[in-house]
Amino acid sequence: MANDLTGKTAFITGAAHGQGKATALALAAEGVHIAAFDIARALTYPGYTLGNEDELQQLQHSCEALGVKCLTFTGDVRDDAAITRAVNEVHSAWGRIDILFNNAGICAYGITHEMPEEEWDAMIDINLKGAWMVGRRIIPLMIAQQSGVIINNSSIAGLRGMNRLSHYAASKWGLTGLTKSWAIELAPYNIRAISIHPTGVNTPMNDGLAALEGATPQEIAERSAGNLIDVPWVETSDVANAVVFLVSDKARYVTGSSFVLDAGLLTR
Repeated sequence: MANDLTGKTAFITGAAHGQGKATALALAAEGVHIAAFDIARALTYPGYTLGNEDELQQLQHSCEALGVKCLTFTGDVRDDAAITRAVNEVHSAWGRIDILFNNAGICAYGITHEMPEEEWDAMIDINLKGAWMVGRRIIPLMIAQQSGVIINNSSIAGLRGMNRLSHYAASKWGLTGLTKSWAIELAPYNIRAISIHPTGVNTPMNDGLAALEGATPQEIAERSAGNLIDVPWVETSDVANAVVFLVSDKARYVTGSSFVLDAGLLTR
């Protein structure tokens, strides 16, 4: 059975690389037109490499090579004007937005009582408020078309506490709660909302976090040693495949759920 996604449209934040890019390409391979939104510049905090404009352009070419349309936007999920411009352009061009993948996010280590207030604020604003800000511009369009699927990329940290990651966990628990509330509010309009909860993922963020710790990604994975299945992390394709399933009609009755992709970490 096909996923029945051909001709649909997806708005993806944090799309330039990592999980966002992999999901954009996986959806494009299913015939979904892609709107790729990314900050595409460095931030002082958290201090590792983020996506860039060249990566956005490469993504556009890759999507178009798969036979779908792709629009790219440079913007911050904390910037309502940038979000509104992008959403309006996508809606004007394609007439609808069927899928929202709230993927943009950051991660960094810090002891709760030692971190500066601006680091706490940046984590909450990007990971949680940013998802809400994008959602509030796209949800009215989904309500008008009486359909849509929202996937919020949370984390295993959205279902448990984590050492030196209190601000990250707080942002991801908030995203889990936001998802469940959206599922309740939007069900009357045939709009589904789901949070996904990966363990560590093999992305540039993973590399960046390890570098900030003065370690390799493998050393960080061995230090945490949490996955029940003996792998250090999952791949971006694993996340992308989960999203493709969840936005398809195969998952048409899945909403309000926390979809765990953790190699057994939470079970351990």
